[in-house]
Amino acid sequence: MDKTARMKELIPLLNEAGKAYYQEDREILSNYEYDRLYDELLALEKDTGITLAGSPTVSVGYEALNELPKEAHESPMLSLDKTKEIETLREFIGDHKTLISWKLDGLTIVLTYRDGELQKAVTRGNGVVGEVITNNAKVFRNIPLQIAYKGELILRGEAIITYSDFRKINDAIDDVDAKYKNPRNLCSGSVRQLNNRITAGRNVYFYAFSLVHAENVDFQNSRECQFQWLESQGFDVVEYRAVTEATLDETIAYFSGKIAENDFPSDGLVALYDDIAYGESLGRTAKFPRNAFAFKWKDEIRETVLKEIEWSPSRTGLINPVAIFEPVELEGTTVSRASVHNISILKELELGIGDKIQVYKANMIIPQIAENLTRSGNLDIPKKCPVCQGEARIQKTNDVEVLCCMNPCCQAKKIKSFTLFVSRDAMNIDGLSEATLEKFIMKGFIKDFGDIYEIEKFRDAIVKMEGFGEKSYENLKASIEKSSHTTLPRLIYGLGIANVGVANAKVICKAFAYDLEKIIHATQEEISAVEGMGPVIAESFTRYFSDKENRVKLEHLLTHLTFEEVKREAGNPLAGKQFVITGSVHHFSNRSAVKEYIEARGGKVTGSVTSKTDYLINNDTASSSSKNKKAKELGIPILSEEVFLQLAGEQ
Repeated sequence: MDKTARMKELIPLLNEAGKAYYQEDREILSNYEYDRLYDELLALEKDTGITLAGSPTVSVGYEALNELPKEAHESPMLSLDKTKEIETLREFIGDHKTLISWKLDGLTIVLTYRDGELQKAVTRGNGVVGEVITNNAKVFRNIPLQIAYKGELILRGEAIITYSDFRKINDAIDDVDAKYKNPRNLCSGSVRQLNNRITAGRNVYFYAFSLVHAENVDFQNSRECQFQWLESQGFDVVEYRAVTEATLDETIAYFSGKIAENDFPSDGLVALYDDIAYGESLGRTAKFPRNAFAFKWKDEIRETVLKEIEWSPSRTGLINPVAIFEPVELEGTTVSRASVHNISILKELELGIGDKIQVYKANMIIPQIAENLTRSGNLDIPKKCPVCQGEARIQKTNDVEVLCCMNPCCQAKKIKSFTLFVSRDAMNIDGLSEATLEKFIMKGFIKDFGDIYEIEKFRDAIVKMEGFGEKSYENLKASIEKSSHTTLPRLIYGLGIANVGVANAKVICKAFAYDLEKIIHATQEEISAVEGMGPVIAESFTRYFSDKENRVKLEHLLTHLTFEEVKREAGNPLAGKQFVITGSVHHFSNRSAVKEYIEARGGKVTGSVTSKTDYLINNDTASSSSKNKKAKELGIPILSEEVFLQLAGEQ
């Protein structure tokens, strides 16, 4: 395996192991294995002279700036001339070897290295003056901080954020106005942060697309040779293929075939002459260099008929119009729906049922309405939310008209509460992701927690949904059935009572002897009297159960649940004992299950070994892990699961 490729394998593995050990109190690698892989990475870095961003062998400090300094580029960064016609591109290529690569849709960055270290990173800006973002570039996911080459190197590339990371970041933002419109906007804001700690959390990647200068290196007059050399220095280079006019069609077909599966944004292709001297001899126009050309995808437009407008509520209260039309083939797939985004666009297009419309895929990915040919405008905008039947009203936000549900208790606005309810520490229902919950709620399948356990009513509709099928439905049904036998603390936590987390739920249940009726009718004074509880928790806890609607929903839910019996026999050997759990487990599903087992029997589980610890549970009793070492120093017994279960009286 290539040495830099091996380094790229080792870095995320070691970082994940380090995070698990230091932040999450769990081990996914033994100390011996971690040290072995760390030493291997260190040797590879020494051998290649390359240190990649994120390497655990270096520490990049976070720094906050008051402003981003500006700096002029040594040579202006021009735009590219562009075309949507393959024949125009073929004419440009002629009989010259040409490199075809992705035109990535992010933010162009210029990097400068001296003496093998990253010295400077500057944004494209207006092409003449950019902003210095060196601190931010150092925390990109894949930029080499050190390279083997010691001369001055200047290169250009594109900073991007993947679609999957874009969705994760946007999903975490509740305010619709604060959401990012596309990965490029998110990337631009992330790259230009004044505090690079924020940049580090955004997963920005850099792909080199042009080598500007590298003194005393013979590139054999070839751009492809430059790309290969950059790869040898540890850079990720934009994917490219060498073509002639004869092989252009199959190359365009190759790239167009990959667009739907790509996790990165692109808005076309770039053609660059491989012959460096020839390309530079052509010079430039006032706007464009003559050695490169951009190819934009020619939109494939189909005519179809609008069948209906589906109104799709969201967690923010917006009710978004979605156009449903007669299915058409676009870019190799069947398309039958497209978002209209808001009321302003709906009115601008004068949409009406039965209208002839033209549709296309923006950047060959996202279905859009290009034009309405008949413009009947015969649509009635709903006055009720399709989920809760509450009032729906048109409001203007930033000069854009949107339809909003005015009911603060609309189920569509409570996606987060359902997400918590099905989470691992609550009811632990696999297959009900936030996206799936949102679909079920919007379709009216789920209105309260109890409805989840009656999902079989909508079996036929679910198996026909995109991303579902018979197998997915059966797996979901099995997971829901399994979750119906649970523990009381899981239920209390899953209800989403303000300020009541996993630990508080366990403490309260234990204090009231796992009696749900006593818990429901507890007074603020009784809750406050529980160790660790205060007036804030007591107030939110009792307010939740005094709400009539909450009680009705809970009664509905309880018709579907049974609870594990809690062993509270006198003289339980675990009662009052303090445990630490580390390593993998075999008799329990995970370490959380061991923790629940101990706490249900009056014991306590902590994250670190101290003088107060009574037992350390570790199946690898002879390992040299830090917890084992600490336990031995303090004379604390290290128990395997088998010995622990014997102690608990199970074996």
